[in-house]
Amino acid sequence: MGLRKRGSPPTRRPALWTPDLLAKIEWRVQSAAIPFRGLSTKGGLRRGLYPLTSTGVDITGIRRAAVDYLAALKPEQLAEARFPMHDVSWRHWGNGARYFLRHGICLEDLGEHQRELALDVLRRSLSDAGYQQMIDLMRLNLTIGELRGETDELNEWLYWFSVYGEPGQGRPWGWQLDGHHVCVNCVFVGDQMVLTPSFLGAEPVVAEGGKFAGTTAFRAEEALGQRLFAGLDPARQRKATIAEGLPEDLFVGAFRDNFELNYAGIPFGELTEDQHAMAVDLLDLYVGRANPGHAKVRRDEVLAHADETHFGWVGDADGVFYYRVHSPVILIEFEHQAGVMYDNDVPTRRHIHTIVRTPNGNDYGADLLRQHHERHHHHHGHGEPRSGR
Repeated sequence: MGLRKRGSPPTRRPALWTPDLLAKIEWRVQSAAIPFRGLSTKGGLRRGLYPLTSTGVDITGIRRAAVDYLAALKPEQLAEARFPMHDVSWRHWGNGARYFLRHGICLEDLGEHQRELALDVLRRSLSDAGYQQMIDLMRLNLTIGELRGETDELNEWLYWFSVYGEPGQGRPWGWQLDGHHVCVNCVFVGDQMVLTPSFLGAEPVVAEGGKFAGTTAFRAEEALGQRLFAGLDPARQRKATIAEGLPEDLFVGAFRDNFELNYAGIPFGELTEDQHAMAVDLLDLYVGRANPGHAKVRRDEVLAHADETHFGWVGDADGVFYYRVHSPVILIEFEHQAGVMYDNDVPTRRHIHTIVRTPNGNDYGADLLRQHHERHHHHHGHGEPRSGR
């Protein structure tokens, strides 16, 4: 298994705007322009799942970190760094390494102090493990850059950071980090936090050399998903299995904000006590990316729907596989991928994609924002993400 030749590597700015590339960009722009509804099942959107309330989690430090970051920017940087809360650019995130549709400020273009302030916003929003995972994935982006001799196009700071709304005024606000294999959206409405959509991936998943040798990713998500399926008895394995072959990609990746996906697999309620505990541990790996206070709130929210939560599986527990956890309030996908930077055309364990979504209208905190807007009669600039500027 070797690296793909440098004939057409992902680049920061495409050297040639081919008709095919322009068509892809146009499709993405049009997809983001479709009014946001959220992920649903064939039964349609389910309302009333996300009450506007107080969590009791102190977000003072997170808000202050965002204010300090913005205050450290020069006027011309500030013009690029922040957006109205409703801006369509929320929905322009994408996993690819190429530059098109990127917005905000590239971390590589910030001074060291400014970049540290930006990272502090992430650090305070996330758990220690969640923050470290994100940093490790960014470092693995440098690893593939080193292997390909393309560190100018693939490195740990080629990620675009955007701030939305007004963090210093007690109104809804949020941030987005967008780049190759790290696309995270975070919204605050009062002291409630929504940390989706969150796409995280890596190729490779282990740095065998280079500046960050020894860095690994997704070992726990891979191993625990494998153990959960392998530990099911044959009848439960058959019920959990939802297809014969791995899907071509994640079902609810970028530009699929309104995707319809039915529940499939085995309900948590049909697992044994030990299996159920393992399924909850798997859930915690993803929910636990948030800071401890918000992670507990999110965990409780998800477990309130445990009887409607399904574990679905495709593949070989001893080889490559896909799994998902799907309920009215969360959708997690994990999948081994074929090579993009490497030249393998079949999935291997050295390329992994994951995503976490909040179905039924609350990705980007949209349902909370809608309720906030209705309650406080704010103008549309503080409403849910719109389909256009």
